[in-house]
Amino acid sequence: MQISQDSIVLIDYRLTDDAGNEIDSSADHGPLAYLHGHSNIVPGLEQALEGRGVGDEFKVSIEPAMGYGENNPSLTQTLPSSMFGGVDQIAVGMQFHAQTDHGVEVVTVTALEGDEVTIDGNHPLAGKTLHFEVTVREVRPATAEELDHGHAHGEHGHHH
Repeated sequence: MQISQDSIVLIDYRLTDDAGNEIDSSADHGPLAYLHGHSNIVPGLEQALEGRGVGDEFKVSIEPAMGYGENNPSLTQTLPSSMFGGVDQIAVGMQFHAQTDHGVEVVTVTALEGDEVTIDGNHPLAGKTLHFEVTVREVRPATAEELDHGHAHGEHGHHH
């Protein structure tokens, strides 16, 4: 079976940055299961998987526009530490849920200077080219329930 709209796909993958440093891999947690054609993975990888079958192995580099988007400077701001009430020690790398005009977003602390905290609402991989090594492990038609829910179920997928 070829990967196409409404297929459940299981892949093994390794994701690296431009320098070849590993960012993520399925090695520790088993294959990634997703519902093809439903924006469950970055668009560039989904596009690269279209039409492939079990056993296919390939490498693909995905530019930011087809990955996590470009880095948007307007999503970075500096706030007084008093806005982080209830947090004893703020540190670079900490993540918080923030209420924005677009709903709840995850922001990351990127700098601390005196009483000021700089946060960034960009995805940590925004603006980066993604380098994937992929092996297709399984392709099957999605069940009616998976289509209704918009994601894969079962082993390595979503469990209800």
